[in-house]
Amino acid sequence: MNPLRLRNGIGKMMAAGVLVIVCLSSQAQTVLTISGEVTKPLAWQATDLQEMPHTTVTAKDHDEKEHQYSGVPVSELLKQAGVTMGGQLRGKNLRKYVIVKAADDYEAVFALPELDPEFASRSILLVDRVDGEPLSKDVGPYRLVVPGEKKMARWVRQVNMLEVKVAN
Repeated sequence: MNPLRLRNGIGKMMAAGVLVIVCLSSQAQTVLTISGEVTKPLAWQATDLQEMPHTTVTAKDHDEKEHQYSGVPVSELLKQAGVTMGGQLRGKNLRKYVIVKAADDYEAVFALPELDPEFASRSILLVDRVDGEPLSKDVGPYRLVVPGEKKMARWVRQVNMLEVKVAN
């Protein structure tokens, strides 16, 4: 076999391998998508969420101990996606709801007013830190924290999608 031809073939295979790795790593970086009844569907990367202003709340976890959770208010994420919030959240827009989806297919539902600070007195957060530390892999990288709920059934772990829908 011609050595030059072999070298060119190996070079092409290496280039193809690098391209596959780059594509896979860029797909792996998307950690949260916001879709559905939004004006601007979003695919967030970890750095996008880290750069957003964070809020800290104190809440009890399953262990009945108080912890400090730090993250982004879900209302801010929805605003970025163009979801109707605040003064415009009335009439037909009150039929909108959000399905919070997890990597393990767990889901929880919130009526849009529950997530809007003009309607609710609590701030529901998509957190990435607890007590100053990143979330563990079995909980994170993102978890929904709903302060004040008696049961933590809607404290979704490993959140990867927010889908906005309209009830009929």
